[in-house]
Amino acid sequence: GDVIHRMLTATQYIAPLMANFNPSYSRNSTVRYLDNGTVFVVQWDKVYLQGKEDLGSFTFQAALHRSGRIVFGYKEIPVPVLQISASQHPVKAGLSDAFMVLNPSPDVPESRRRTIYEYHRVELDTSRISSLSAVEFTPLPTCLQHQSCETCLSSELTFNCSWCHVLQRYC
Repeated sequence: GDVIHRMLTATQYIAPLMANFNPSYSRNSTVRYLDNGTVFVVQWDKVYLQGKEDLGSFTFQAALHRSGRIVFGYKEIPVPVLQISASQHPVKAGLSDAFMVLNPSPDVPESRRRTIYEYHRVELDTSRISSLSAVEFTPLPTCLQHQSCETCLSSELTFNCSWCHVLQRYC
């Protein structure tokens, strides 16, 4: 749906390059994916900007590795990303995550109000995206690497753990 789509493009994405692309413009345009169990790759191949097809085609990909590493590869970027118009669709590159909470609406008890909480975003400097370039994201250590709260707390990771009264444990 349109509303959900707008919320997701604003707050939850892994985007090597988000813009108003039209994959149906050319028979040569494809969006392909591969999952070999170790890496999941999505490639936008020879895609054009809607209404700006004369600028040329774009080819880029996102590779999500099992280790948590993410690599954005840019093969063909025919124009500087800063020149792409954001009037029809946001133009951005990076990572963002959020969660949605459904709360009962006080006015209409049987309806629910969606509230989205964005908790992390990494934006790439789009002026640095060019043909034959890449960006690599390496995950920071997290407490999820440990089997228990005790091993996490005794590790040398530099977290600000504190007691959570709701869960009755350290978070």
